[in-house]
Amino acid sequence: MSALQPGGFRARRSILFVPGDRPERYANALGAGADAVCIDLEDAVPASRKDRARKSVARFLNERLAGSGGDRANERSSPVPVIVRVNDPTGEEGERDADGLAHCPSPHAFMIPKVRTATDVQVAARALPVAAGVLPLIETARGLENAAAIAACDGVAGLVFGGFDLAIELGAEPCWEALLYARSRVVHAAVLGGLDAIDMPSRDFGEMSGLREEAVRARRLGFAGKAAIHPAQIPVVHEVFTPSPDEVRRAREIVEADHAAGGSAVALKGRMVDRPVVEAARRVLRRARPGSTP
Repeated sequence: MSALQPGGFRARRSILFVPGDRPERYANALGAGADAVCIDLEDAVPASRKDRARKSVARFLNERLAGSGGDRANERSSPVPVIVRVNDPTGEEGERDADGLAHCPSPHAFMIPKVRTATDVQVAARALPVAAGVLPLIETARGLENAAAIAACDGVAGLVFGGFDLAIELGAEPCWEALLYARSRVVHAAVLGGLDAIDMPSRDFGEMSGLREEAVRARRLGFAGKAAIHPAQIPVVHEVFTPSPDEVRRAREIVEADHAAGGSAVALKGRMVDRPVVEAARRVLRRARPGSTP
């Protein structure tokens, strides 16, 4: 097996989960408007259907890149990046995932559950086929403690906060107040690694007010996006995590003023524009155009 390679995939505003054992839902998920789709072999698939799910994912990956020679630039069936969440690579199901996907074209990224240490990322790198990136799930107390070291590993493309599993381990409610410290730690670790952090999904896909409130809080905390478990959640997530036209306009003015000043501090409309202000503006522009680097 080859090691995971850094670069390529970057975490997005939204990652929509679809169960790996429901291949009839793959196309709908890819057409739902999410920035990336995660085909799940872990929590969304009961033990009795794991083998069926692996075969479905392997078939999808092979057919999706059929005739392209493995070059994602030639993909025609869907331009939406595909992530595969495998089972814990240190367990039997994770080993079966690695064997079942060993000879398939690589997805854009692998999402790794129950990552506790940097060593767990290295184990995944040895077990899985080459991928553009790996997304560790920070969903255990030990993983939270080691989040900065995990974020610093080669090939890591972002951190995903797994609040439900963490809450169970902590004996806490999976509510905002109980998980605020953990969320902050994940954002802090991601920033230290030069990465984006993606927040946990919300179970609210009915009235949506709970999703919107949680997404707004997550964005204010520093998260770049939020996972989703239903296509109806995507418009709300994108509305919250996409900078408004006014934010983009102000950010562009700041970046242009900085460029004109040659990087020196400069006043703009009564405000001092220095390096932290410029970096914040660049972040706004990146998030307004996912995948770009202004």
